[in-house]
Amino acid sequence: MISFLLSLVALVLGYLLYGRFVERVFGPDDRVTPAVAKADGLDYIVLPNWKIFMIQFLNIAGTGPIFGAIMGAKFGPVAYLWIVFGCIFAGAVHDYLSGMLSMRHDGAGLPELIGRYLGKTTKGIMLVFTVLLLIMVGTVFVYSPAEILHSIGGESIMWIIIIFCYYIIATMLPIDKIIGKVYPLFAFSLLFMAAALMVWLFIHWPSLPELWTNLYNMGAATEPETWKDAIFPALFITVACGAISGFHATQSPLMARCVKSEKMGRPIFYGAMITEGVVALIWATVAAWFFYGDPAPGYTLIEQATKGFYTSAPAVVNLVCNDWLGVAGAVLAMLGVVAAPITSGDTAFRSARLIVAEWLKLDQRPIVKRLMICIPLFAVSIAMLIWQIENPDGFNTIWQYFGWSNQTLAVFTLWTLTVYLVRNKKCFWIALIPALFMTTVCSTYFFVSKQMLGLPETVAYGFGIACLIVAIVWFCLWYRREVRSEK
Repeated sequence: MISFLLSLVALVLGYLLYGRFVERVFGPDDRVTPAVAKADGLDYIVLPNWKIFMIQFLNIAGTGPIFGAIMGAKFGPVAYLWIVFGCIFAGAVHDYLSGMLSMRHDGAGLPELIGRYLGKTTKGIMLVFTVLLLIMVGTVFVYSPAEILHSIGGESIMWIIIIFCYYIIATMLPIDKIIGKVYPLFAFSLLFMAAALMVWLFIHWPSLPELWTNLYNMGAATEPETWKDAIFPALFITVACGAISGFHATQSPLMARCVKSEKMGRPIFYGAMITEGVVALIWATVAAWFFYGDPAPGYTLIEQATKGFYTSAPAVVNLVCNDWLGVAGAVLAMLGVVAAPITSGDTAFRSARLIVAEWLKLDQRPIVKRLMICIPLFAVSIAMLIWQIENPDGFNTIWQYFGWSNQTLAVFTLWTLTVYLVRNKKCFWIALIPALFMTTVCSTYFFVSKQMLGLPETVAYGFGIACLIVAIVWFCLWYRREVRSEK
């Protein structure tokens, strides 16, 4: 628990100190924001700051900082380091700068920003990549809630149809009609659940593995025959939303179109990511009790926990919330594993609509033009969902590809931010260092993962290091050209 307490303090200090430094580097001012300059009553609408924060938090969170943190906790307390340092120096920087950069470019979506700073070819590739990723998010966040609701009552197909109908309505309507009204409530529920669990942890103060005595892969030590994932790079792909996630850069422009003043960027974008890091930290600690608690792990103390170390993340949420928080916990768990993924799915489709509209230069005020984009998007999602249902391991397959794609998108976003900072003569190191790190993580995972190339570890790590060297050399050559062109 000492590791948890120190990590919690570090996240707060990260927001107060490093967050302020990043804000000074960017330099927000009093210029008119897109929410005012391009107000259209649909996507560009000034909203109250507290509401924007809650929507941003739920947009980027969903179940990501819960499920990812639970799965990451199987590695042991080393997950704390990634959540803390990843959140402060990578994730929050990524979210803040991508949101502010969108605001500086009239609310532009991520592919447009990437194209402006990394070139038209990269823009075209990332346009397709981003839209497919967003459709994938919407698809995986239909299936899992439908299956959970099916266990309560009704057929899965019925719940799938209901969720899709909600997606269509939420994607088409002005952002303040459903998202602006419902999201703050769900965000409050997630925060309340996390706060209640933290209070329980402080009251009971369980004996948990600490960083200074367990800085190794505890999963491999606990289940050496079956737990094969290495800390690097698997941990950095598994814990995404609680540390850094490329999906966030597709969501930040949604709120960049609703902010009245640039000076609210730090509490909204950087602050929402730090809040997500706190939620991830709490769930990583809860999961540490469940998997490694002393004198007995939590799964031996909860009668319904029958799968031990291999209990799924949604099952851990249900078991712990019911055991610790009673009826209220059961309700909150249901909101967490059902409502949260659905709300991530609808904003994913909304982001996809706006990105495609921006590419085609289609005015989104006429409902017919919104339908022109939404119908193909949902058709692709339905086809993907049918494949997912017909294949026994379809959900896990799509989720694994989503995890890598998500972090790869963060790589391109970080490089975009690096180029922007260089060209504006600002401290580019705040984006360059996480860009280099995540480039190495994603390239190594691509080479070593069985879902990708599945190369032997020594070969895969060698290729990962080679990608890092290439990235450094590429940046140095590009930077030298930039400096010379300015002279």
